[in-house]
Amino acid sequence: MPYVDLATIRLPRLVPVRQIFEAGRISDIRGTVHAEFEKVGAGVRIKPRQRIAITAGSRGIARIAEITRAVVDEVKGLGAQPFIVPAMGSHGGATAEGQREMVESFGITAEAMGCPILSSMEAVALGQTESGYTVYCDRLAYESDGIIVLNRVKPHSILTGDQGSGLMKMLGIGLGKAVGADAIHVKGVVENLRPAARLVLANAPVAFGVAIVENSFDEPFKIEAVPPAEIEAADRRLLREARSYLPNIPYDPIDVLIVEWMGKNISGAGIDPNVVGMHRRIGGAPEREIRRIVVLDLTPESHGNAIGVGMADIITERLKDKIDYRAMYVNALTSDFLWGIKIPIALPTDQEAVAVALKPFAPETVRLVRIRDTAHLDTMWISEALLAETGQNPRLEIAGEPSEMAFDREGRLT
Repeated sequence: MPYVDLATIRLPRLVPVRQIFEAGRISDIRGTVHAEFEKVGAGVRIKPRQRIAITAGSRGIARIAEITRAVVDEVKGLGAQPFIVPAMGSHGGATAEGQREMVESFGITAEAMGCPILSSMEAVALGQTESGYTVYCDRLAYESDGIIVLNRVKPHSILTGDQGSGLMKMLGIGLGKAVGADAIHVKGVVENLRPAARLVLANAPVAFGVAIVENSFDEPFKIEAVPPAEIEAADRRLLREARSYLPNIPYDPIDVLIVEWMGKNISGAGIDPNVVGMHRRIGGAPEREIRRIVVLDLTPESHGNAIGVGMADIITERLKDKIDYRAMYVNALTSDFLWGIKIPIALPTDQEAVAVALKPFAPETVRLVRIRDTAHLDTMWISEALLAETGQNPRLEIAGEPSEMAFDREGRLT
């Protein structure tokens, strides 16, 4: 029996809206990587026959297999022997095989890359920071002749201000494997990330970094090779640029936000708190008001890790049934995000989930926004109550006529 009488719930009509974003992108990945290798002096930093570790993370970076293959080929062109190491802390269930599977799911396989994928959870203690936190590095990377730190620079779900996800995070957390990720999260990520990354730079054979910045459509906009001494400053600079491209929802307050997909390939927190409000991730005063968030499904790329689901108010049973609780719990315990894995009310169908969310609101006045996910906000669907302010925003354009919300025979939103 439905939790609401679906016949009594009046649904608003929705209107498609487009946001105008920065659309520049790199078309020639291989040529760009080659130019950056030359600019950073890779031929001086990498010698023939050296074993060079290239990091692979755990996020949905656009064209990452193509970018990684270009880096591998440049290393081979210098006469060195590249291999790839997963650098993702405790992700992949904190197992070597789980991390290998995650890397391979991005298209980074030994066959596609033309070099080995060496996955191990062994880590070497490099020393302690002034705060008493022990910093670790993947043993295989540490014992190599050089490490190329490859990662995307973008805003993070915990790190704010001039800290984010990037080369420093890959050094301070990703390369630390589970033991390092656990240690830094217990001690405090915000306070200890930079000291940890600096210690890795001082004690591990880092050759250079390769930073990726994406545009508002999650396409590579910039690839930059960075010498070790410039990595910290480059992270700050590139983060400012990445933040300027960060999509957002240009309506506040919102009564109901419908999110079709959440997942680890969308945000480290599953649902990007930079979009829905950082208070839903770390607490504190709300930066924006969204009364009810409905999330309909979990991406296959998440491998069952639904961390961040606790930021939603209503989900579907379809999403709940896809959760791999071990993978999610390991990630939550490592990142100290326990409230992020609390399961919201789960309803049998999209139709019931949406109807329950809309129950307190009249269709004529409800401020509703429907999005694909929190990383893809170029197209949204809004209720008619938001049309007036849409017309006043020069970055928005109405892309169609109002239409009724529709559901298929299984109650899925179409």
